[in-house]
Amino acid sequence: QVQVAESGGGLVQAGGSLRLSCTVSGLTFENHAMAWFRQNPGKEREGIACISWNSGYSRSIESVKGRFAVSRDNGKNTLFLQMSGLKPEDTAMYYCGAVRYCSATRSMTPEYDDWGQGTQVTVSS
Repeated sequence: QVQVAESGGGLVQAGGSLRLSCTVSGLTFENHAMAWFRQNPGKEREGIACISWNSGYSRSIESVKGRFAVSRDNGKNTLFLQMSGLKPEDTAMYYCGAVRYCSATRSMTPEYDDWGQGTQVTVSS
């Protein structure tokens, strides 16, 4: 069973920064592309940024491009999301997970249905 633990969220003013972390166990982390997702109540979980297994490729959705950067440390089974220039519309619960692909042409489809508790990011205006 895959276990995921996200951390680093909080309350921040618009324009501020946060760094999220996600530690994964129960799978061979270095063999998997990984992604960050976010979700608000009543809405579907949305993939926002992904990174290939060896950090050779990453991409993010248009709304966070240039503000969010995904990275990973395979030695520590940890995924990161550096967020800057935060906006109120970035408010959400943030999750991480393994994805089948991280490419320009494929969606960030979760590989497993195991999710952590997430970490809440709240951006005030």
